[in-house]
Amino acid sequence: MPKLLFARAPKDAVEERKIRKLAAARHAPADWIRRAQIIALSWERLRVPQIAHRVGCSEKTVRYRLARFNSQLIALTRTWPPGRPVRDQATGELTAAQESGPGNWTLDTLVEAAHQLGIMVARSQVRRILLAEGVRWRRPRSWATSHDPQFAPKEPASFPSTPARRRE
Repeated sequence: MPKLLFARAPKDAVEERKIRKLAAARHAPADWIRRAQIIALSWERLRVPQIAHRVGCSEKTVRYRLARFNSQLIALTRTWPPGRPVRDQATGELTAAQESGPGNWTLDTLVEAAHQLGIMVARSQVRRILLAEGVRWRRPRSWATSHDPQFAPKEPASFPSTPARRRE
């Protein structure tokens, strides 16, 4: 017998209002409307086959969307890491919530944070989930700067008379 799957309860009245408004919308992207309808119908305690019939999609799609909505791991990646410095508006100084915490999300730091929230998940599973959802857990790396004290930016060419190669 399949496991009963329902959407988590709304975090607050604002979230519930947004989802119900989007579920009834006529001028929004169709996939957003369908996702909101699935969640709203789940809040009305309809089961997966009933939701799939009403929305006009497969049961697998309904289960996928409900699981994604319920995922705390994806929500975790959208938060700021605890070691990330934030500028104080009053003083203008950079301070972090946890000085020893990670400044950027990596798979290892996401696993640690998930364990602290009570989500027992392995590093490889975190990677699979985030790749499947299309969620970025790291920022693009800039090669122009470095935290290494030995780093020295490139200097101009040593022989300015040497012509550059033409690209074709």
